Amino acid sequence: MTKKQNDFKIDVTSEIGNLRSLLIHSPDSGLGKVVPSKAQDWLFEDIVHLDTMRRNEYDYYVKLLMYFLDPGKIKGKLNEIDSVDSDRGFFKPDNKGFHASNKVIEIQSLLADILVEDDIRKKLVASVCAIENCTYRLQQKLIGTSPVELAKIFISGAMSNDEMIFAPIPNLIFSRDIGIAINNYMLLNKPAKKARSRETLLARYIFFNHPLFTAYRDNVLEIPEIVHHFLRPGEDQDEKTTLEGGDVMVVSPDHVVIGCSERTSVSGANEAMKLLFENNVVKKVTIVKIPHKRDYMHIDTIFTQVKRNVWVMLGSLSAISSTEEDADAVKWFTEKKPKDKTEIAQFEKGRSKPKVFKSLEDLLCDISENDLQSGKKTKFIYSGNDKFPYDAREQWTDSCNLLAIREGVVLGYDRNDKTVDAFRKKGFHIVKVTDLLQKFENGELEPHNMKDTLILMPSSELSRARGGFHCMSMPLQRDAVL
Repeated sequence: MTKKQNDFKIDVTSEIGNLRSLLIHSPDSGLGKVVPSKAQDWLFEDIVHLDTMRRNEYDYYVKLLMYFLDPGKIKGKLNEIDSVDSDRGFFKPDNKGFHASNKVIEIQSLLADILVEDDIRKKLVASVCAIENCTYRLQQKLIGTSPVELAKIFISGAMSNDEMIFAPIPNLIFSRDIGIAINNYMLLNKPAKKARSRETLLARYIFFNHPLFTAYRDNVLEIPEIVHHFLRPGEDQDEKTTLEGGDVMVVSPDHVVIGCSERTSVSGANEAMKLLFENNVVKKVTIVKIPHKRDYMHIDTIFTQVKRNVWVMLGSLSAISSTEEDADAVKWFTEKKPKDKTEIAQFEKGRSKPKVFKSLEDLLCDISENDLQSGKKTKFIYSGNDKFPYDAREQWTDSCNLLAIREGVVLGYDRNDKTVDAFRKKGFHIVKVTDLLQKFENGELEPHNMKDTLILMPSSELSRARGGFHCMSMPLQRDAVL
C-alpha cells in the first residue's frame, strides 16, 4: 500500500469542519457537446461556453481548494499556472503537468486508475455498453482502449477524434450527487433520472475497486429497491426508490438530514434511513419534504450551513403544514399530504414516533443548539435578503448552495448581490477569489487564519447548470467540530 493510500481517510461528521479532502470533477469536453434540444433531458437549464466555464470560473475553484487543502502543490506556481500561454495542464488529469493532488481528488483520475486492471476494464465496458445500447464491435474496441483515454470516453461520451458514441454526462461536475460520506461510511446514490445512470455506475466501480477505498469497501452502502419493485405500476416519481447526494446532509456525527424532493423519493429516503440505522452509522435521521419543483431540486438548493450557529436559506419555504404523528416514514409523507408544502419529521433509532418541527428554522436551531452545542443564538442569512423577487431569483442561481471550506468560510457565486449584502450585514467579510488567491500567493494571508468570510466566485457559465459549490464537492474528510 502506498503512502497516499495509508494517509487517506473517509471521515465526515459535519457540514462545516475544516475540509481536508474531497472528490471533484472539472468540466470536461462533454459539457461543450450539450445541445439545446437535449439540455433538459441531460438536466441542464442551458448550453454553456466550455472554455469560459473552465478558465474564467471553475479553474479558480480548483486553485482555491489547493491553497486550503494541498498548498504545496500550488504555492509559488500561481503565475505560471495563470500564464496566458498555459495549456491548462495543471487542471487536466491526462496531462503530465496535472496537480495529481490526493486532497483535491479528480474523479477521472480514479476511473483511469481502476481501468488499468483487465478484469475491471472488461466488466465496466460491458456494463456501460449495456446501459448505452452499444454494438458488440464497439464494446470490443473500447476494451482495447488505453485506461486514460477510456476514462475520458466514459465521461465525455466521445472518442479521441471527437466522434460522439453516446451522450455526455455533464452532471458529473456535481460530484456531491453520486454519493455522500457519512462518518466513515459511503452512501451511494440511486438517481431519479436516466441521464445520471452512467455516472452512478462509474462511481460504484470506483468505490468498490479503487485502492484508495480498500479499507472502506465494507462500508459502502447501496440503496436497494423495495421488495417486488418490478410489480409496481407506472413511472411516477413517488413510486420509485431514488436518492441523490444533494438531498443528504451530515449535520453531526449522529444525525443526517435527508430531503424528499424532485430527485429523492420518500421511498429512497426511507430505505437510506433503514440502511443507516441497521449499520449503526447514525442515531437520528430527519426527513425534510420540499415541493417537487425544478426551482428547488435538492434541499441543498434551499439551505446550507455556514457556521455552527449560522445558516443560509430560502425564507419562503420556512413554514410547514402538519403536526400529526406516525411511526412509518413512507406513510407519514404520503397519506393526504399537500405537495406544495415543506414538512419535517425526525426519526430516531429505537423511538416509535417521529419528532415534528414546525419550520426549517426550528429544525436548524435544534441542530445548532443541541446537536452541535453552539452555545449561541442561531442566525439565518436569507436568500435575496428575504425580499421578493430577489429571494427567488438568487435562489435559482444558488444563493443557498454554499460550500463551507472551514467553519465560517464559504464559497458562493458573485452574481447574488442581495444575498451578499445579507452576509455583509451579518458581519461577514466579502472577498473576490481573484484578490484572495493573490493574497495567499504573496503571503499576505494564510487560509487557516480566515474567519467569517464569503468568497465570491465567478459564475456566468457555471450558474447556467443550476448547481453551486456545495453541489460541486463530495467531501471525504473533515475535521471534527465537536
